[in-house]
Amino acid sequence: MGRKALLGLGVAVLAIAGAVGAGGAEVSAGQASLTVYNEMFAVVRQMIPLELKAGTNHVTFNDITAHLEPDSVILRDPSGARHLQILEQNYRNDPVSQELLLSLNEGKTIEFVTKDKDGRDVVVRGKIVRSGYVPHYAAMNQYGQNYAMQQYGYAQGGAGQPIIEVDGKLQFSVPGMPVFPALADDTILKPTLDWQIETDKPGQGPVELSYVTGGMTWQADYNVVAPETGEVLDVIGWVTLDNQSGKAFPNARIKLMAGDVNKIRQGGMGYAAAGPVAREAVMVAPPAVTERKFDEYHLYTLERPTSLLDRETKQVEFIHATGVKAQRAYVYDGVKVDANMANWGMENIRNNSGYGTQSNPKVWVMQEIKNSAENHLGMPLPKGRVRFYRRDKDGQIEFTGENVIDHTPADETLRFYTGNAFDLVGERKRTYFKVDNADQWIDESFEIKLRNHTKAAVEIRVIEHLYRWSNWEISQKSAPYEKIDSQTIEFHVAVPADGETKLTYMVHYSW
Repeated sequence: MGRKALLGLGVAVLAIAGAVGAGGAEVSAGQASLTVYNEMFAVVRQMIPLELKAGTNHVTFNDITAHLEPDSVILRDPSGARHLQILEQNYRNDPVSQELLLSLNEGKTIEFVTKDKDGRDVVVRGKIVRSGYVPHYAAMNQYGQNYAMQQYGYAQGGAGQPIIEVDGKLQFSVPGMPVFPALADDTILKPTLDWQIETDKPGQGPVELSYVTGGMTWQADYNVVAPETGEVLDVIGWVTLDNQSGKAFPNARIKLMAGDVNKIRQGGMGYAAAGPVAREAVMVAPPAVTERKFDEYHLYTLERPTSLLDRETKQVEFIHATGVKAQRAYVYDGVKVDANMANWGMENIRNNSGYGTQSNPKVWVMQEIKNSAENHLGMPLPKGRVRFYRRDKDGQIEFTGENVIDHTPADETLRFYTGNAFDLVGERKRTYFKVDNADQWIDESFEIKLRNHTKAAVEIRVIEHLYRWSNWEISQKSAPYEKIDSQTIEFHVAVPADGETKLTYMVHYSW
């Protein structure tokens, strides 16, 4: 590669109208701006000073991530003063390493530095029979398993298994620290873009480079703290940024995009998200994160520039709201379906007398929070993990459950399952079943018992699924119900302290 090529470490190296080093100049890319998506990718934009002559110029640039998508590269003059066209672009992402240099020197004899029995450095000479290097590792994810297996076969055993001949004997490891010849001109130290750029006007000026990269994501984490008694909550949230892109971004301007942005994947891809939530009535400092609608999504902007190092996870507090009212709900969904019947259709379920007769005894604990300005919230909330805590009488907070919310617009209600109630029990059994295939109807009835082992009365929402057919009516019931959807109804049942309430109903299906 030569001495001037080695200057590429840590700076952008531009080679103008010729090979690397022929008239090249060291320049630093300007402050980067990032838009990080909660789908594990980001858009990078950075200004680079570029001196070009009229006509065709050869430029190499290596201040890029290791997960750049080369076909996403856009290079433009933001002033519009000159026209830029990339005639040809080559993307190299095989930086020099010991394994790569072993591969480049296969069949050659080189020196290895090792220690003798007295701990002194000695030099042995060995022939590299096989490097063990697996080339094109990045392409293995793109082209699938067959390609990957062929690459491993090409390497005759895979990475980490070099074969070195020393004194006529073979060994499956390097005999010491290899000493390689000087680097060739086509060797790179960092991922590199190599361009042939044509422009209509000569001169120097900033050019904007933008591209899509993998290796970056963000998510929101919400901590919800309840007092010793009651459901008036404190909500604290963090934006968590993760940079595994292979590049550091000092003093960067960062935006976070939330929403279900469609992006084509090469392979198959979790949980991540972000968001803000509330502002208190009195703000003692400007918000660290601001939100606005953008297209069909929402953008969250970190108001202060921040440095995001490679392999770094950074957190920024973006919510601190108090006085958020929540409502606790108990839900009993008593149907327990045999796993062998889980994917049955209604035609199979309809006349099967054994379907849906098993009982689930657990009563769910749910939290409901209105995402409204009146409730000290009211901002679009991107998906993220929500952890619930409650203060004990000694003042310490104890973890009481967690769940994940999806992207939630303002003025919608958030519902969280946080666990099962210890002292509430449900019992569901079928009391009647009859099928009349000639007249095409079924009658089925259930008895549901709800037991409360606490010292306070509670209300339990009982969910029943009318799964046998789409045409139905409730012919008998011991309590009023609400139709939730075409095959779901809900009863609100009061259960006294240390008491039991029994609910019964009959459903009539016809087809």
